[in-house]
Amino acid sequence: MQNYAWGSKTALTELYGIANPQQQPMAELWMGAHPKSSSRITTANGETVSLRDAIEKNKTAMLGEAVANRFGELPFLFKVLCAAQPLSIQVHPNKRNSEIGFAKENAAGIPMDAAERNYKDPNHKPELVFALTPFLAMNAFREFSDIVSLLQPIAGAHSAIAHFLQAPNAERLSQLFASLLNMQGEEKSRALAVLKAALNSQQGEPWQTIRVISEYYPDDSGLFSPLLLNVVKLNPGEAMFLFAETPHAYLQGVALEVMANSDNVLRAGLTPKYIDIPELVANVKFEPKPAGELLTAPVKSGAELDFPIPVDDFAFSLHDLALQETSIGQHSAAILFCVEGEAVLRKDEQRLVLKPGESAFIGADESPVNASGTGRLARVYNKL
Repeated sequence: MQNYAWGSKTALTELYGIANPQQQPMAELWMGAHPKSSSRITTANGETVSLRDAIEKNKTAMLGEAVANRFGELPFLFKVLCAAQPLSIQVHPNKRNSEIGFAKENAAGIPMDAAERNYKDPNHKPELVFALTPFLAMNAFREFSDIVSLLQPIAGAHSAIAHFLQAPNAERLSQLFASLLNMQGEEKSRALAVLKAALNSQQGEPWQTIRVISEYYPDDSGLFSPLLLNVVKLNPGEAMFLFAETPHAYLQGVALEVMANSDNVLRAGLTPKYIDIPELVANVKFEPKPAGELLTAPVKSGAELDFPIPVDDFAFSLHDLALQETSIGQHSAAILFCVEGEAVLRKDEQRLVLKPGESAFIGADESPVNASGTGRLARVYNKL
């Protein structure tokens, strides 16, 4: 469990009955073998061990030959994410830039825990988010025509806004993005005052999202972001892939999140933490993505819903359970999470019951397993 300040104190208790006697924010429930916080597994003989240690002892059997050769570790981290308040706006570099940036910062001798350290590893960080409750997020730049109409009421807030409105294109969007993040002192106060004055007359979205964010970050230049980025409301059961070099932020709600094993984050607002503006701008694609194209459309095959994604680091599917057993198999490791109902997993003489909020690790050499019960299982694995 990760107790970040933005986490909900009640969501995991309400959804999955997870006790919170200390009333701590419960932000993320991690399932995986991340070195920062590996899950622990209970083996068939009742022994409890670190999943990371168990994999290290027998990589090929646990991960499958293809994943062991390609990644050398469990290549994904699976989370339940509970946002009671907005997270920072983030951009994840692509794989090549992550490798270059990691090597460059190592050569410069920047400590791993330094505030100005951008690259913690040489990996990219693709992510998929699947809503368990209504889930509010921002993702990717709006279409230019949309940005133009939204900026009109605050055209006088900053010269870079007027400059963009004269000729809306990728280069001027890049300049606008950097200018808003670079604002200091009187210039910043004046721009935010114009934005907040507009909130009094503008209704609906994205103005309502700006109001919500301003309760937590009243003096942050990231308050302009909902005018530039798509504000997305995911209904329970909807999913969205987050591409590299694309600004995004989670604002409110509970979701399953799957990501590649990386901590590479370039921040872009809604944070008191360090923002490396030149590095950020160099790692952003200033191209619009229509809001209608952001959701990941699942492919149904029998009782399975597969959410196709463009990377090999992980795969994600949902399985509707029935009294009749179905086989769930893969050539890699898998983590199975009980979303709702009750799942009964069986392998030879072994039997495991998962209640909502509980998960099981299935090694590649234990696949396939038979599943039955009621409700739904989420599965994270590799298609290699």
